[in-house]
Amino acid sequence: MSMRLKAEDFSIEAIAESGQTFRIVKTDNDDWRVTAFGKVLDIRDVGNGEYELSCTEEEFARIWRGYFDLDTDYTVYRSLALPEDEYLRQAIEFGSGIRMLNQEPWEMLISFIISQRKSVPAIRTSVERLSERFGAAIEGHPGSYAFPKPEALANADVSELAACGLGYRVDYIRESAQLVCSGELDLDELAKFDTEELIDRLMQLKGVGIKVASCVALFGYHRLDTVPVDVWMKRVIDTVYNGELPAAYKPYAGVLQQYMFNYARLNNVGV
Repeated sequence: MSMRLKAEDFSIEAIAESGQTFRIVKTDNDDWRVTAFGKVLDIRDVGNGEYELSCTEEEFARIWRGYFDLDTDYTVYRSLALPEDEYLRQAIEFGSGIRMLNQEPWEMLISFIISQRKSVPAIRTSVERLSERFGAAIEGHPGSYAFPKPEALANADVSELAACGLGYRVDYIRESAQLVCSGELDLDELAKFDTEELIDRLMQLKGVGIKVASCVALFGYHRLDTVPVDVWMKRVIDTVYNGELPAAYKPYAGVLQQYMFNYARLNNVGV
């Protein structure tokens, strides 16, 4: 089963490289594999802006259209670039096709706790090891595993978690999983709060600072006004914007920072 997709402002490669997910991997020259929601989606770039997807149209409409945010017109975001902002204009052109994924808050919380002081390849390796050890096998896709449920990590042996390359993050991950399982942490309930309160509550978790909380807010709760500041974004903000992004960007600064971050990281801007 497969279907063809032709979409404006869509590039699976740009999305995979944009730092918002660690479970989109390249499997061949023009092939990509997405693992999300306990499912696998294979995507082949067939050229001319078309992709072949390994799903039915019903599954695409039910799961993947929303995941890839395909009902949103990204020309609206691009149009926010100020005429004098040459850096953002170059970043948007370079990152054409980036979209803000709609991902599960639980997976984002654990993934970005793992991300601290790790390179992107190292984060991907740890997430995959964690999924292989503690996630459910995905039917029809040998060797592919869903992201672990909270119960699996809450009860996990410390040594097994450590074997996934988690280092000092083991305690943070176990504690967050235990809080979810006990009901003390309700990730769905957090969605009801405004962005500032959401981030504040996430930061009450052990091992979650402002950068991780901001990533979870942006990538797990689609709070598009949120700007996670890592080493790359700090360089951009300091060297390009004199320490502060333009106020005009605030409502969708999270989207615009994806272009900025992607461009800076892949072109060593500010190094």
